[in-house]
Amino acid sequence: MMDELGALTDAVRDVCRRHGGPATVRDAVTRPGRYDDALWQTLATQIGVAALAIPEEYDGAGATVRESAAVLEVLGETLSPVPVLSSAVLATGTLLAAGDDDACARLLPALAAGETRASVCWAGPAGWQSPGVEAEAGLLTGTAEYVIDGESADTFLVLAGGGDRITLHLVAADTPGITVSPLPVLDATRPLARVQFDQVPSETIPAPADLADRLRTLAWALLSAEQVGGAARALALTVEHTSSRKQFGRELATFQALKHTMADMYVLVETMRSISAAAVDAVAAGASNAAELAAAAHVYCSEGFVTVTGEAIQLHGGIGITAEHDIGLFFKRAQADAQLFGAPHTAAAIIPV
Repeated sequence: MMDELGALTDAVRDVCRRHGGPATVRDAVTRPGRYDDALWQTLATQIGVAALAIPEEYDGAGATVRESAAVLEVLGETLSPVPVLSSAVLATGTLLAAGDDDACARLLPALAAGETRASVCWAGPAGWQSPGVEAEAGLLTGTAEYVIDGESADTFLVLAGGGDRITLHLVAADTPGITVSPLPVLDATRPLARVQFDQVPSETIPAPADLADRLRTLAWALLSAEQVGGAARALALTVEHTSSRKQFGRELATFQALKHTMADMYVLVETMRSISAAAVDAVAAGASNAAELAAAAHVYCSEGFVTVTGEAIQLHGGIGITAEHDIGLFFKRAQADAQLFGAPHTAAAIIPV
């Protein structure tokens, strides 16, 4: 298992490096859709990242969320703007959690091949606690906020309120009555959109009453893996910088205070890695404490990522706060991730005392 995961991460890392570095990332987020289509197609067709979590009966790889987490950790290192979290993880996970065989048979093969990109419309104006879209007789009305990769999606899976429960709906992104508006974001490598629905006809997909809770558990666990990758890369950049710069004739990395700070950063990254792995394993196994572990991972990894990147900015000195230096990209990702799918203080309420 570990050898297979290692081979997968090496393959994804190699593709991302060969495709280009931070300059490519910065260029991609200025294009329509704010994502890297060429890299996505390579990852989907050559590596099969879109098919990982999809069962073999739906033309997928039949892997677990562990493999998806391994991919996301690498993408956290590179900040590559590709719809893995939005389409290959959240949209796929939503369909699998819904458990409707007909919908899975129709939709998952195209997602597995990377031919279709789907995004989940979930959060409302108040965040992820309640949807911003309501459904009445299959017609969708309202606004979904913070839709990841909403500009480049072909299909929307909509969690809608109305009545006494949340329902799941499928609708093509180009359906009349849908308006997709790019949102200004702190983290340019994570495009978010506002999706408005005006009496839009949709297909209702049967889903369990706890769909939103299950989706939140999946989202927090897998996001934590990406945060680990980002924090590890921020630490590596800091070590590289302090080892190459000198002051008073000595490398910055030889100063005791800086060594202690980087040692603390390393310990934090490794503890993030441990709690993230525990959460991902619990989700993969369907453990009874998966929700609690995912919430704990979200709290710890969000705070840890912010701390590591904050220290990295300080240790880079003045160059660290310039827009041209890569460390700033990780600092912005850390700040944005801490609010994704619900801020850490909302997750803390789920964790048993």
